[in-house]
Amino acid sequence: MTSKSKLKLSLSVQYASDLKGLPTRAQFRRWFQAALLNDVTLTLRIVDAEEGRQLNKDYRGKDYATNVLTFVYDNDPVSGDVVICAPVVTKEATDQSKSLTAHFAHMSVHAALHLQGFDHEIDQQAEEMEALETSIMLKLRFVNPYQS
Repeated sequence: MTSKSKLKLSLSVQYASDLKGLPTRAQFRRWFQAALLNDVTLTLRIVDAEEGRQLNKDYRGKDYATNVLTFVYDNDPVSGDVVICAPVVTKEATDQSKSLTAHFAHMSVHAALHLQGFDHEIDQQAEEMEALETSIMLKLRFVNPYQS
C-alpha cells in the first residue's frame, strides 16, 4: 500500500438519472479519493429506480431498488463498478433527516470501502467498516452518518 497522498483514483461517472441536485463529478471524486486505501479504478453510475431495481434483481436476486451496489472485478489493482440509485438515496436522506449531499458522500465512501474488501455481513466487520466510514466522513467535514 502506498502513502495516502500518492494513491491514484481513476474515476468515470455516468449520470443515468434525471433527478435534480445530484452531486458533481468533482464531489464524487473528492469523496471516493478520501476513502482510498489502495489505487482504485472505478466506474460510478447514478441510476433511477427502474435500473436500480433491475440490477439488484439480476445480481442479488432482490426485487427492489437499493441505495448502492458494488461490483468488484479485480483486487490487484482494485477495479470495479459502483451503482448509486438516486431516488433511493434521496428518500433515505429525507427519511433520516440528512442532507442529500451528506448521504451521497456516505454512500460513496461506503461503496469505496466495499470495493477495497470491506463488508458488513457480520457484527465485527460491520463495526470496523462503520468506524472507518465515520472517520472518513468526519475528515470530509460531515457528521457521523450513524449518529441518530
